[in-house]
Amino acid sequence: MRALVKSRPEPGLELLDVPVPEVGPMDVLIRISKTAICGTDLHIWNWDQWAQKTIPTPMTVGHEYCGYIEKVGSGVTDLAVGDYVSGEGHLVCGRCRNCLAGRRHLCPNTLGVGIHRPGAFAEFLSLPYRNVYKLDPAIPGNLAATFDPLGNAVHTALSWDLVAEDVLITGAGPIGCMAAAVCRFAGARHVVVTDINPYRLRLAARLGATRTVNVSNESLSEVTEELNMREGFDIGLEMSGHPSGLANILEHTSHGARVSLLGIFPGKLEIDFDRIIFKGITLKGIYGREMFETWYKMSSMIRAGLDTTPVITHEFPAAGFEEAFETMRSGQSGKVILSWD
Repeated sequence: MRALVKSRPEPGLELLDVPVPEVGPMDVLIRISKTAICGTDLHIWNWDQWAQKTIPTPMTVGHEYCGYIEKVGSGVTDLAVGDYVSGEGHLVCGRCRNCLAGRRHLCPNTLGVGIHRPGAFAEFLSLPYRNVYKLDPAIPGNLAATFDPLGNAVHTALSWDLVAEDVLITGAGPIGCMAAAVCRFAGARHVVVTDINPYRLRLAARLGATRTVNVSNESLSEVTEELNMREGFDIGLEMSGHPSGLANILEHTSHGARVSLLGIFPGKLEIDFDRIIFKGITLKGIYGREMFETWYKMSSMIRAGLDTTPVITHEFPAAGFEEAFETMRSGQSGKVILSWD
């Protein structure tokens, strides 16, 4: 089969012919239809410090996808050949305290598809059946391929009651843009998205941001005054992974604000703990999705009318992966799809 492989410890990927993965008795083989490029995949492409210490070589990468079941293991009884599926990319141990308590997203032994084991940038993916999620056939493939990052956005946003609240999202990457749509759909009042990339800010506006702010030339203080917000934002969603994003949240949120942290910060971070303590701010770290409550909620919201399709801006055949990655790396895109059909 064809697969995008990190074959050597250096920048880039290669489209190679590799063996079809084996299927164990409790696994399924998924014929991949669509995949989406993630920010994590860019780290792997660039072969940065994180990738060098994390990614084994050679290995097929990629973890955002949808497809159809091609084969089921002998012990699998509730999935069938032809089912339209995606899958949870975090594989957990099932035996630690959190797993046994139903908090699988907090398993300390988590392994990632396309990170620690062969991934989905390929014609076929082998996955434990417990990680497979059946999709509504009405959901288009390009949208279904983005369910992994949409799940990040849903988990980050729905950690808090959003009804009538004012939300500040720092970072207008694809997940930040999708989070804006989720917040508006869930009943938030003002959803303000900050970034320094005009393309991404326009995309955030299309996804439902009530106000976008280019923090390189606009003041958040002036924006809150413009919106007649007297006490600051009730909710903060840090999506940028940039120290200034968290600093803006701590400065411009209200006393008692609730803050989700999804962005990954480079190295150690200096934090103004006085603001956190004296403002009584609650911080919550977000990693992945709640299994499988987040999948249920995002699927239900999509069926109920949540539209995140504007975040998908480009599509390429799998053979055009180099152009696809360059498009993603340019910052002048939302989600970029690779088609394996």
